[in-house]
Amino acid sequence: MGGKKKLGIKQMEKQQEDKAAEDKSKKKEEKKGPPQKKTTIGVLVPDVKDAKLVAEVKKMNVLTPYAVSTRYGIRISAAKDFLEQLEANGAIQQVSGSHSLKIYKPAA
Repeated sequence: MGGKKKLGIKQMEKQQEDKAAEDKSKKKEEKKGPPQKKTTIGVLVPDVKDAKLVAEVKKMNVLTPYAVSTRYGIRISAAKDFLEQLEANGAIQQVSGSHSLKIYKPAA
């Protein structure tokens, strides 16, 4: 004759919290898309003597190590070395910079 017992206040709160946490985890799973493809970053500095590469760099308005590293898939340290080599060759010139960030522009 009984029937289902009424839950206590603490039990009801815990049940609601568990349900909310479950809903959140389902939403996170839905938002996840296909796994992203990892790209390997090159460590070697590109060849400064490559005319095609230098022409591409000259087309860029502003040259920073970050912009070069993302464009060519190399590490930032390698991009810094590459930009320094281009500056030594006279292909680009430094506009502004500090010890941590240097900004270059193509030579006129």
